[in-house]
Amino acid sequence: MIRKILRKLRPVSPVNVAIQNGAKIGKHFNMLRGVIIDPDHAWHITIGDNVTLAPNVHILAHDASTKHELGYTRLAKVSIGNKVFIGAGSIVLPGVTIGDRVIVGAGSVVSSDVPSNSVFGGVPARHICSYDAYIEKKRAEMENSPIFGAEYTAENNIPSHLKASMNKDMEKDVGYVV
Repeated sequence: MIRKILRKLRPVSPVNVAIQNGAKIGKHFNMLRGVIIDPDHAWHITIGDNVTLAPNVHILAHDASTKHELGYTRLAKVSIGNKVFIGAGSIVLPGVTIGDRVIVGAGSVVSSDVPSNSVFGGVPARHICSYDAYIEKKRAEMENSPIFGAEYTAENNIPSHLKASMNKDMEKDVGYVV
């Protein structure tokens, strides 16, 4: 009873819950709000170094669609490599391996393996371009876009006048923030 009360007072981070449930997570892992790392089968999930899971990403190692008819839930391992970004609202299904240096676009459903050095997106996720081609395209875009420092981030409590300035600078284009 006292432990339950203490847990409510000192909530455990979702990353620590995933690790406690057996997920193997590398260094410099960044998990944003609403991410679900299959809590019932986390020990089937391995995540490498320098991985970011954007808001509301779901990583699943089980598929209960067979439970009613077969009496069993299907399980499969999920492996996510190093230097991977998975965009907001994406779902990684059981049995998927994502290689190193991969970007998965927002809202994607990853139902099959994703090779290293690639950008995938869509439902189901499909190859868009190479990782290097994507980075070079964005590097070129930055040359003609406004660049903002750390003072322009919510993390640093961006003041109203900087928000307004940022929106004005991005009126006809995208911008980049540190």
